[in-house]
Amino acid sequence: MFVSTVNAHSITKVVAQVKPSVVGVGLYDALGVQTHQLHGTGFVFGDGSLVATNYHVIDKPLDPQKVQYHIVFSGTGRKPKIARVEIIAKDREHDLAILKLPSPLTPLKLADSHYVDDGTDVLLTGFPIGAVLGLYPATHRGIVAATTPDVIPTAHSSQLSINMLKRLDKKFMIYQLDITAYPGNSGSPLYDAHSGEVLGILNKVFVKESKESVLEKPSAISYAIPVKYLIELAKGKNLKVK
Repeated sequence: MFVSTVNAHSITKVVAQVKPSVVGVGLYDALGVQTHQLHGTGFVFGDGSLVATNYHVIDKPLDPQKVQYHIVFSGTGRKPKIARVEIIAKDREHDLAILKLPSPLTPLKLADSHYVDDGTDVLLTGFPIGAVLGLYPATHRGIVAATTPDVIPTAHSSQLSINMLKRLDKKFMIYQLDITAYPGNSGSPLYDAHSGEVLGILNKVFVKESKESVLEKPSAISYAIPVKYLIELAKGKNLKVK
């Protein structure tokens, strides 16, 4: 069991600063059983009009026969503000997407694009159980347990797939976390517990499909995509990140 050097007062202050920038990401479906659907989490960065999330949170194609569009939930409580957003950048390889808000919100500061040390105190804030009880962001605390490849070779050729072969050819390093997260946390900001700077983007689906595919019983370990890949995606689209 680790002993954190972060005191309770500093944590509450950092969380209070971050929470207004954490948003829900979902879909509006005029004909759906639930018209406003929350699929994951995101966070505001850059000039305040940009939202980062996981690509798998927004990858479902919109049905041209229905009134559907992507939306972002902001604020807290049972009546959050809802804004229609546009997808302006995608990175399937690193499971990232950037959305464009019609009006700016308070952005988070992104950390420099270097890997942080193992043992770094981190927090993540998001929506682990969706919006069943309303939009109430939850914060989890832990450390970066390791910096590790996103995919590991299988022990037997029968476990290989075309997708796995492609991933093995394009391995990259990710953060393994000593934090329990849930599917609704996908897209949550992983941030430094001291400064509030975003270090990575929490991912509950993308990595488990590759890194843990060799396990009979996947673990409860959580992972995050380093923020360097978000910075690269934004700069590739000439978007201001800081």
